[in-house]
Amino acid sequence: MSLAADPIDVLRSRTSEKWDEQPDDVIPMFVAEMDYPLAAPIRTALHAAIDRGDTGYVSEHNRLPEAFRAFTARRWGWNAGDAAIVSTADVSMGIVEILRQVTAPGDRVVITPPVYPPFFDLAPEAGASVVEVPLVADEGHRLDLAGLDAAFSSGARAFLLCNPHNPLGRPHSREELISVAELAARHGVTVISDEIHAPLTLPGSTFTPYLDSSPLARENGFAVHSASKAWNIAGLKCAIMVATGEHPRGALERMPQEVAWRTGQFGVIASTAAYRDGEPWLDSALEAIAANIVLLRRLLDEHLPGVSFEPPAAGYLAWLDFRALGWGDDPAEHIRREAKVSLSRGLDFGAQGAGFARMNLACSPELLEEAVLRIAALAQG
Repeated sequence: MSLAADPIDVLRSRTSEKWDEQPDDVIPMFVAEMDYPLAAPIRTALHAAIDRGDTGYVSEHNRLPEAFRAFTARRWGWNAGDAAIVSTADVSMGIVEILRQVTAPGDRVVITPPVYPPFFDLAPEAGASVVEVPLVADEGHRLDLAGLDAAFSSGARAFLLCNPHNPLGRPHSREELISVAELAARHGVTVISDEIHAPLTLPGSTFTPYLDSSPLARENGFAVHSASKAWNIAGLKCAIMVATGEHPRGALERMPQEVAWRTGQFGVIASTAAYRDGEPWLDSALEAIAANIVLLRRLLDEHLPGVSFEPPAAGYLAWLDFRALGWGDDPAEHIRREAKVSLSRGLDFGAQGAGFARMNLACSPELLEEAVLRIAALAQG
């Protein structure tokens, strides 16, 4: 049975970014937060922690790595039993700390726009610079392997891989990941794979963990995971950095102890419950998201035929192409101002996002329909 979103009055009482930042007459469909009720195992675990006053520092002996390894084995067939796992506050922080270990000031780091906006800032935060190798737009957007080869051979030292790719919701194929690992090994490049959306891979689609794609990937790569997107617990602050090869494991061991101490205690407790007991809730959420993807397609066909999108294979984010409507490079601003629907700006994902906007589908069908009808009324003048 698919999950139902919380009632609108409950949603409007939330104080997180999605529901607190916009005026009440705006439908918020921008930041990646879900409108669904918190999973019961997470709710129970957090209440129990409060009851026992379990609000101190994170222990080095917590059960999160064990729960994560069991989850990856069940969900993706990935045996991460020998992996080194270190927690930190969130995925972006994990990426920056890894970059500080594997790059020197001024080194170049490759990203593949259109991509998660913080990717443009994480390399500079670590003292490196960004090199863009945009996705190839045909065939459902794929990695530009020739472009990566050229960037790697020109001296790039690291590659920030987004898998599944945000904003497109595309898990990269095993064949692509094998090719990436081969190129990285040939040129001495470290691959850091952001896999935060992996648990949200939809039924009928396949997610391949980078570190499980090939022996070369195990040796030259890191993965950064979190339960935050899949179970809507971003505010609790917990992510994990994963390494299997000798050199990547050494990089995790060299990190200052403060990196792990930044992890939220409630984040560890909630993430452990999510990976251990949260799959039934996750499957219900994925069923609801898949239904909303079908609904969005129907609503666009009926009311906004000029707007197109590639249905995501992972996640609840739709990358909408508004270029045919002539609303300029930033349709999200026009839509927010005139239709009172808040989407994520396509331009924030890179120059390739001109004319695009990203829509959050983890909501009720009724809210999704109202949002599309508001935008359609704007298009019809």
